Amino acid sequence: MTADDTAGGDHCLALVRQHDFDRYLSLLYAGEPARSALAALYAFNMEIARAREIVSDPMPGEIRFQWWRDALDAPPGSDVDQHPVAGRIRAVIAAYALPLSAFHDLIDARVFDLYDDPMPSVRDLEGYAGETSSALIQLAAIILAGGKDPGTAEVAGHAGVAYAITGLLRALPWHARRRQLYLPADLLDAHGVDPEDMFAAKCTPELKEAVATLAGIAREHLARTRAGIGCVSREIVPAFLPVCLVEPLLARIERPGFDPLSDRAELSALRRNWMLWRASRKAGRRVPPGAG
Repeated sequence: MTADDTAGGDHCLALVRQHDFDRYLSLLYAGEPARSALAALYAFNMEIARAREIVSDPMPGEIRFQWWRDALDAPPGSDVDQHPVAGRIRAVIAAYALPLSAFHDLIDARVFDLYDDPMPSVRDLEGYAGETSSALIQLAAIILAGGKDPGTAEVAGHAGVAYAITGLLRALPWHARRRQLYLPADLLDAHGVDPEDMFAAKCTPELKEAVATLAGIAREHLARTRAGIGCVSREIVPAFLPVCLVEPLLARIERPGFDPLSDRAELSALRRNWMLWRASRKAGRRVPPGAG
């Protein structure tokens, strides 16, 4: 590993620790060289996911995304390799034969973040989550499998949707303040929710019903994750560890009296660390299918 690779790796790890602490904690359960590769993957994700926070309006965000598309497609030895995240993720893609289309799909899905258009339907939300959160879990699983197909596409799909929906429910107050609507329009219509009430921080019984319904959808995907987690071998577990936080976070969102527009569904850093450790230990004791 060159000095540039080491500097890029340190930069990626610091970026993940600052902006995606749950995935940073999961890195602690992966050995090298997979840990460094995962840090690059998660740092790339943060570069894309944080675009709305960084840019002042959609056009700079579109330009930023196009830069990343071009960076991913650039030939080996291009100047883009000097970028601390782009250089590392390009090296990881090559080393682990990761599907480049998954990265392009993730960027394309994140274009939604730049605008204030409503999420049209539950199906669209699940698709968005699949191309972002689920894809990230599957790419991490491939890295942990040494570049081979880990056979986890289906369970990663459900795990990512459960994780993403839970995260969006937690971020509802923040999104509402900037008039960004991830709650599906068809779900809001079914419950008679007026988005303007949400933007005005007015929590109505109808909104609480809609949030409960969406939390239930997250639980359905979590249940399907648990049903399929037996296919995940021990070395692949770190890719899935953050999903162990979905259940306690949903429990907080579903508490009586919880206001989804002002209350925060949070877990302390100590509890998150403990839960990931416990999930890792349980996975270590699990007997893989066909064993014994």
